[in-house]
Amino acid sequence: MQKTVVIDVVALSQSVIGEHTPFLSNYLKTRNIQTITPVFPAVTTTAQSVYVTGKWPSENGIVGNGWYDHQDAEIKFWKQSNHLVKGEKIWEAARKVDSKFTVSKMFWWYNMYASADWSVTPRPQYHADGVKAPDCYSYPPELRDQLQEQLGQFPLFSFWGPNANIKSTQWIADASIWVDQRNDPTLTLIYLPHLDYCLQKFGLDFDHIKQELGEIDRVLKQLIEYYQQKNAKIILLSEYGINDVSRPVHLNRILREAGLISVRTERWYELLDAGVSEAFAVSDHQIAHVYVKDKSRIPFVKQLLEKVPGVKLVLDEAGKREHHIDHERSGDLVLMAETDSWFTYYYWLDDKKAPDYAHLVDIHRKPGYDPVEMFMDPKNPFIKLRAGYKLARKLLGFRYLMDVIPLDATLVKGSHGAIYAPKAFHPVFISDQPTGKTEILATDVYDLIWQHLNS
Repeated sequence: MQKTVVIDVVALSQSVIGEHTPFLSNYLKTRNIQTITPVFPAVTTTAQSVYVTGKWPSENGIVGNGWYDHQDAEIKFWKQSNHLVKGEKIWEAARKVDSKFTVSKMFWWYNMYASADWSVTPRPQYHADGVKAPDCYSYPPELRDQLQEQLGQFPLFSFWGPNANIKSTQWIADASIWVDQRNDPTLTLIYLPHLDYCLQKFGLDFDHIKQELGEIDRVLKQLIEYYQQKNAKIILLSEYGINDVSRPVHLNRILREAGLISVRTERWYELLDAGVSEAFAVSDHQIAHVYVKDKSRIPFVKQLLEKVPGVKLVLDEAGKREHHIDHERSGDLVLMAETDSWFTYYYWLDDKKAPDYAHLVDIHRKPGYDPVEMFMDPKNPFIKLRAGYKLARKLLGFRYLMDVIPLDATLVKGSHGAIYAPKAFHPVFISDQPTGKTEILATDVYDLIWQHLNS
């Protein structure tokens, strides 16, 4: 099969390609660019799972970056086992055709226990004393040690949080090349997250994002020129584009005021008690899964949420089928925000009772996605000194909490997940193979990768 690399440039859309991406703009002069009709929801894990299986969320089961686990009565986000993705993956199908086929899966999601030949994914160390140390997980296991010996420790705290920057994306690019030089996989899948940060923080404000656009452009130049020398077929694509938002919508506060949310108090703060709550929302950017305990109350909850400013759609069973998200993991209702809005996970009514994790970068304990984790509290003039003090305690081996995240959802200026933004904000598929189409479905990506492998 033809050597192929698929480079997932997160949040790349035609809205950001231009004067600040000179290499990419020139590259596109001799390439075909198509927009991808966004899968619903247009979020990382869902889009990637559709691309590698060719199946909708109703079939592959990935209905968002997180959902409610009914058996554990827990909301779980950013799980990593590939066993969660149902259906044959494209590399598994390719091995049936070519026994020599190999695949390198570099930071695409659901990378743990995948059937890839080589894979790497973020995986912090969680020490008994509460310390979270940067690290990554790999298969084979020794690959992690080899990469960190050559490239330095994986910069986890540059991958997400207030310090997110180009370092993590550059490390992933360098690691991808290192793996390719030693193993020459037939298919390489590379995930470059860099644009996700600045676009969610600032929206389409080029005064603030032009530096980041230039940085990702240089990483793409490095990767594309390398793979051109290897005579590989090169695909650039994205999972979604990010459009401007100005209205955070607090669905769980609305449900709580309606008497549907239950909390339990620990110390001074309140914790969402999903297993007892009559209804609650699992918010994920511009979509939310709403789970209702008593199914006879679904019509009441639906009517309540349809009236909320910023809510575009409230999908019941028929609506979920129409949008290919009718799966047991999905909420009883699935909400989509207006293009200018997004959904917070906030459920407390008094910030003084917010849980301790609300002020932390804590993607696994929060019962929803929290883009405010990319900010340090701008209202505290001493916040950087506070962060420095906390870091010093960490380096000295003392216990610490890096509690520097604000509770101001209006700071967020960009979001994604909804599917009705203008086409300039749709994800893209870029390659040198003409298809005769200017727009494709998310499920078409699987077939197009397959065509490149067989070209």
